[in-house]
Formats: sequence, C-alpha cells, structure tokens
Amino acid sequence: MNAKSSPLAIVPALVLALLLIPIGVATLSLLGTALDWKGGWWSHSLEPLQSASGSFEAVLNTPGFWTSAGLSYWIGILTALISLTIVMLFIATFLSSGWFVWIWGIMKPVLAVPHAVAAFGLLFLIAPSGFLIRLVSPELSGFERPPDWLVVNDPAGLSLALGLILKEIPFLFFVTMAALPQTDFRRTRIAASMGYGRIWSWFLSVFPGVYLQIRLPVFAVIAFASSTIDVALILGPVAPPTLSVRILHWMNDPDLSMRTTAAAGAIIQVAITLLAVLTWWAGEYLVLNLGRMAALRGWRFKRDKFLRFLSSLLMATSVLVVSVGLVLLALWSFAGVWRFPDALPRVWTLRSWSAEASNLWATGVRATIIALGAATLSLALVLASLENEYRSNRRATRLAWWTIYVPLLVPQIAFVGGLSVLFIRFSIDGTLWAVILVHMIFTYPYIYLTLSDPWNTFDTRYLSVARSLGKSMNRAFWTIRLPILLRPVLAAFALGFAVSIAQYLPTLLIGAGRQPTLTTEAIALASGGNRRVIGTYALVQTLLPLIVFALANLVPKLLWANRAGLQVRSVE
Repeated sequence: MNAKSSPLAIVPALVLALLLIPIGVATLSLLGTALDWKGGWWSHSLEPLQSASGSFEAVLNTPGFWTSAGLSYWIGILTALISLTIVMLFIATFLSSGWFVWIWGIMKPVLAVPHAVAAFGLLFLIAPSGFLIRLVSPELSGFERPPDWLVVNDPAGLSLALGLILKEIPFLFFVTMAALPQTDFRRTRIAASMGYGRIWSWFLSVFPGVYLQIRLPVFAVIAFASSTIDVALILGPVAPPTLSVRILHWMNDPDLSMRTTAAAGAIIQVAITLLAVLTWWAGEYLVLNLGRMAALRGWRFKRDKFLRFLSSLLMATSVLVVSVGLVLLALWSFAGVWRFPDALPRVWTLRSWSAEASNLWATGVRATIIALGAATLSLALVLASLENEYRSNRRATRLAWWTIYVPLLVPQIAFVGGLSVLFIRFSIDGTLWAVILVHMIFTYPYIYLTLSDPWNTFDTRYLSVARSLGKSMNRAFWTIRLPILLRPVLAAFALGFAVSIAQYLPTLLIGAGRQPTLTTEAIALASGGNRRVIGTYALVQTLLPLIVFALANLVPKLLWANRAGLQVRSVE
C-alpha cells in the first residue's frame, strides 16, 4: 500500500490539530481578552489598544509585581542549571558502574511521583515543625516548640526551587539516558588516555553531543519552573507569590473585569519565560567559549575526586529526600496524636482514611478515568505517528520536534487560561471529555518522547521477513512489532498516565470545578494545613501511577513467561 494513500497519512494533521491548534486558538483568545476586543478583528477603532494599555498598566502597577516577575525568572533558570549540573556530573562519574545502575532503577518510580506530591513530602520534611527538626529536638536543638523560621514559603523562593529541582533531576536523567545511545563513548576513553580527568573528559568529548539532543527538554524545564502553579502554591512565596499564582488568582476573581488583567498577566508570563530561555541560550555561548578556552590551554582537571563525591552525594540526596517525603506522607495519613517534638506519632488511627473515604473514591475514580482516557488516546496517536514515519520512510524533523515540545515550552497559565475562556464561550467547560482532551496535549509529548527511541531502534528485519512470507504491514505491526515492543509501549503508557494524574491547572480551569481529582483536592487542602488529610490524598495520588508502572513492568513478564527471547529483548 502506498504510504500516501494509507489512513495513517492523516496522523500528522491530527497531531498538529491536537498540539498546535488549541494552543494557537487559546493564545488568540487570550490576546483578545487582554485587548477586550469587542469591535472585531477587522475594526479600526483604537479602543482595544487603549483597553490593553490599561490592562497591562494594571498588571505592572500591582504591588510587588516586579518581585513576582523576578521570582518566576530566576527560579526557572536556577532549577534547570542545578538539575542539569547534578545529572551530568553523576553520569560523567558513574556511567556503567553498579551505583549508576542502582540509581537508574530508583529513578523510574521517582519519575512517576507527581510534582505536588514531592512538594508535600518536602514540606513535611523541612518545615519548622517538620521531620528534620523533630529528629534533633529537644535534645540537640533545645526546641520544645517549632522555631519561628521561614524555611518554607520563603520570600526568595529557595524552597520552591528545591522542590522543583528534586523532580526535574529524574526527568533530565530520563531524557539523557534516551540520548546516550546516540553518542560515542570511546571519545571519553581517548581523552582519559591523554591525561584528562574523568569528569572533564566527559564534558569535552560527550556532553556537547548529548546536550544537543536534550536541549529542548532543558528549555521545557525552564518553562515549567518559571510558570509552575501547583508547586508554587505549596512551597512558593506568599507575599508576593510568583506571577503565575497571581494570574490564577485574577482568573478566579469574582470581578469579571479582572479577566482582562489576568490575560495581560499571562502574556507577560510568556514574555518572562521567553526571557529566561533567551538568557539560558546566551549562557550556552558563554559556557561554550569557556570550555573552548580551557581545551585550547590544555587544562586537564585531573583532581576531580571532590566533584565525583559531590555528584554522588547530591544524586543520592535527591532520591532520598523524595523517598523520605513519601514515607512521611504515609505516616501523617495514619497519624492520630503527633505533637512536636515527637519524632513519630503517639497514636495511630484510620480516622483520616474513613472520613475521606467517599471523596477519595470519587476523586480517585475520576482521576483514573481521565488519566486512562488521555493516556490511551495519546498512545494510540503516538503508535500511529511512529508507524506512519516508518511506512513513509521519514523521521521526525527538527520542526516536528519543536511541534511536539510546544505544549511543554509554553507556560500552562497562558494557553490553558485561553482555552478556559474559549470553552466557557462555547459552553463546553466542566465536561469530562473536555478535561481528557486537554490532558492529551500534555500526555502525547511525553509518550512520544518515551517510545520514539525504542521504536526507531527496532530491528526491522523481522518485519521484512514477515512481509516476504505474505504478511500485510498491518498484520506485521500487530503480531510482530507490537508484541516485541510491549514493554516500552506499556512503560510509555504508564508515564502518560502519571503525567495526566499530576495535571493541576488544566483540571482546575477546564474542569471548572466540576471535575475534581486527587490533585486538585490535595492542593485545595494545602491551604487548610491539615497534614493528615493532605497525606491521605497525596499518598493515593502517588499510588495510582506507581500501580500502573508496576503493572507495565509485570504484564510483559507474565505474558511472555514462556518466551525467553522476548524477555531478554525487553530487558535490553
């Protein structure tokens, strides 16, 4: 069958419709709201421009605006810089070692932990009444009561940056692992044989090629960190909050005139995120020139033992903090009486679970339905996209990769806010299918990124043999390619499920409060400060994706228990 006449030929158009049209239309809707455009796009009236000037002026004159904008800007850059540095130092030091394999195995479940859950765990750990202070109180610290320290929600946003770094390390580790097979490790050995240190050998010979492949994910980290809302509501500054949180407050204001202010703020948020990315881009050239200068001068940096120790310490600490945070969530969900400075609860109870059982079930089922729907539809579209690339003998171009990353590069508050306004105008907000559709905008890129590498490295000679024996391309897909790639396919599905479960802003705005999930409920409860209830919701929110990840790993083992070849290939 001709690839152009195949039904799969319409898949690229469907992907563009899913990823670009909603974002483009939402941006125009947001711009129209900011301009308060009433005379139509063809109108020659200057009234919209005057209205827009007033909206932007209202945002700029808001008390503390520049502090909020500065927080968004520097947290985006700092999160990407520290996360990337830790990941690269660790890989440069421990690649192919047993320690590296162990950390890679731990990173996979950590990647499934939602951002909000990791933020709650960090909150319970480092707060003035948190677990760390309890461990040393009162014997070592002398505290009989929680100290009056502004550790969480600090004005500088340090706790917010720390919470984001803990979650971006697994993400950058994951995308780097996907990029490593495309590089030549012999260069590192050659550099080491010439007297260069282990870490410097990696950065001189391998890192440039790896970074070119993970550059867009790094930009995505900057965009997310500079405009995050759920983590900022938990760990971020309060007076003033980050700009994205302020925009959300304006969107939810009962005064409808604040919608134009919110739209103007969202456009400014896009500009701040773009400025952060441009700053990073300029920093790339600075690092490139510094590295080139060091190479030309023959600097070898042999004494890197401290850096190697520091990289392992930081990586292990990041994993440990997230893991301990999850344990603390579980402890608080079963805690009865747990007064400061007790390290553990004095009384254990199921009161939080029994009191919230009905709402946990309702929100959990709804979150599962939304995540299953978004992940299943996205996976089907990804499989169709990848199969279309194979049959048409085309690989994704650089423009296609930018298209896939658009939902991750544009601040959510901008285009999701615009979609919310658009959905309200057409009276389709608050429906379950609308939430699923918007979640697909975020699940599709992650599933594609996860599955594209295993798909493209598949040995197509199996398919050629099948075709020579009279199998159709569709039959070869269902009976050969898909069974062999079952493990990565299910892993991609599990990641898409986890991404959907973690979505806060799309569920809140598109669901219009009528489709609450575990994520929206947990963050809403954060303002109440009831750690027992927060722990209950956050724990269930974590268990759902972990269960799906466990099933994704178990199903191929059970299904192909009598197929040793498939088991070996799955492990590889």
